[in-house]
Amino acid sequence: MSPLRLPPLSLYVHIPWCVRKCPYCDFNSHTNNGEPLPESDYVEALLEDLASDASSAQLQGRQLSSIFFGGGTPSLFSAAAIARILEGAERRIGFTADIEITLEANPGTVEQQKFKGFRQGGINRLSIGIQSFNNIHLERLGRIHNGVEALTAIGIAREAGFDNINLDLMHGLPEQTPEQAIADLQLAIDQQPEHLSWYQLTIEPNTAFHSQPPLLPVETTLERIQTQGHQLLENAGFGAYEVSAYARPQRQSQHNCNYWQFGDYLGIGAGAHGKVTTICDEKIIRTQKTRQPGDYLSRRRKGENYLAKHAPLDAAELPQEFFMNALRLQQGVPTSLFSERTGLPLNTIENHWQALETKHLVEPLASGRLRCTTLGRRFLDTILAEF
Repeated sequence: MSPLRLPPLSLYVHIPWCVRKCPYCDFNSHTNNGEPLPESDYVEALLEDLASDASSAQLQGRQLSSIFFGGGTPSLFSAAAIARILEGAERRIGFTADIEITLEANPGTVEQQKFKGFRQGGINRLSIGIQSFNNIHLERLGRIHNGVEALTAIGIAREAGFDNINLDLMHGLPEQTPEQAIADLQLAIDQQPEHLSWYQLTIEPNTAFHSQPPLLPVETTLERIQTQGHQLLENAGFGAYEVSAYARPQRQSQHNCNYWQFGDYLGIGAGAHGKVTTICDEKIIRTQKTRQPGDYLSRRRKGENYLAKHAPLDAAELPQEFFMNALRLQQGVPTSLFSERTGLPLNTIENHWQALETKHLVEPLASGRLRCTTLGRRFLDTILAEF
């Protein structure tokens, strides 16, 4: 084993409730069926969960370099609740000077009224789940907002003081034409966001779309959308730095880059995952918190631990775990990062990498970077199977 180096540390906060479950969503999200959210109890549980992680020698002197509130719909919580979580995180762990703090929000009118409070409470990056500006496609996706509300939400976010905004946008929607997909993307670009997450709709198991599949565009249509959209984004000054992530210069998501570079992150909240490197015993540990919100809250009442899983990764698992993240990046990562983040010598993967080189799926190791070729980016699953 090579000596491990401590990577940056991030925090993921999962808030699992939504107004409505979207038919394509396979995340751990739950509708509240009109009932009041247990906001106060859940915040206290999150802070206890965080305190437990912070006291278990997982920090090793590090401060948080990024925080991401995901869901569910985190913006259903009040600005005061979000601020309380941030205050607790800063008090227990501390923040780096340039910390990025992202909150996912939907364009519903009720949530828009909170944007100013979120900004004042410490959120400095907003990720707005637009998905489409086309009302017909929004209805097919089960979204509760319309195109006008999406545009209004972006304007209100700017007025609230956000100067770092991501727009989530899908393509390959049910019965969507290339012209409609590109019109959506152009409208998103016209709003001048700093970052765009532009990704193809996929049908996942355990979703409503899986049990009742919609009519999706054929492969040739999807390729046309992807080609035209990528060129449009490039012409507008957005650099592709990951499979579906596009950013203006210096506006890449710090939090997601830490994931993709096999960094560490604590995960708090129902079903949240975490990954932590421990230098003292040279282990990389995966964690997961109990999944159901009711179970998560009951553990607080019973004074029980929130963990559902706490297991070190075997050395044999590490290469695939590393490449599953790193090869999503357009520029890949320096070869040195493999040993720094896994503790394994580079020769562990040399034979596998050279086999992929002969198929023109990856760049040569001599390039100094672990990186897919243009062809390889189309066959990531094939590459990962090699490890």
